[in-house]
Amino acid sequence: MAKKILFIDRDGTLTLEAPPGYQIDSFDKLIFYPFVFTYMHLIATEFDYELVMVTNQDGLGSPSFPENLFWPVHHFILKTFENEGIHFSRVFIDKTFPHQHALTRKPQTGMLTQYLNNPGYDIPNSFVIGDRITDMQLAQNLGCQGIWLNTDETLGSSEIPGAGKTELQKWISLKTKKWEEIYLFLKTQK
Repeated sequence: MAKKILFIDRDGTLTLEAPPGYQIDSFDKLIFYPFVFTYMHLIATEFDYELVMVTNQDGLGSPSFPENLFWPVHHFILKTFENEGIHFSRVFIDKTFPHQHALTRKPQTGMLTQYLNNPGYDIPNSFVIGDRITDMQLAQNLGCQGIWLNTDETLGSSEIPGAGKTELQKWISLKTKKWEEIYLFLKTQK
């Protein structure tokens, strides 16, 4: 049987966004999304989805976002989820800036080609969970559905033309601000 996947964004989805720079480059900027551990644990233990983290980290490795500031916090995030029984099979990190239009940067699918046209994966019944409209466009580009953890509809909107936002609505299965609602929705998809 083909495996379903939850492609899950990191910042703004598992953790809270850290404006104004939107970089979690220190522990004092790290705040986990409310109830994320409760409901991610239930999702990880009750449902049969593979968990894959997919995150854009604008300019990671550049002078404005040195890697030595990123990795300790990132590893702590992963370890904290592991301690709660939540394991990501893969973690994909794009380090480019939006203006570079890299094929590996969400909403493009360059980081995720191993899942496309692979009979071992059930992409149409998989989901992208994220807080930006670009995450919903990633769902469209992959050919799966989006779960929009929507706390600010403007996040990522500058990367998508106005007409494209309307077209994306049909790819959004759930728009919510709560992990509990994501869990309850996924429970109906079993």
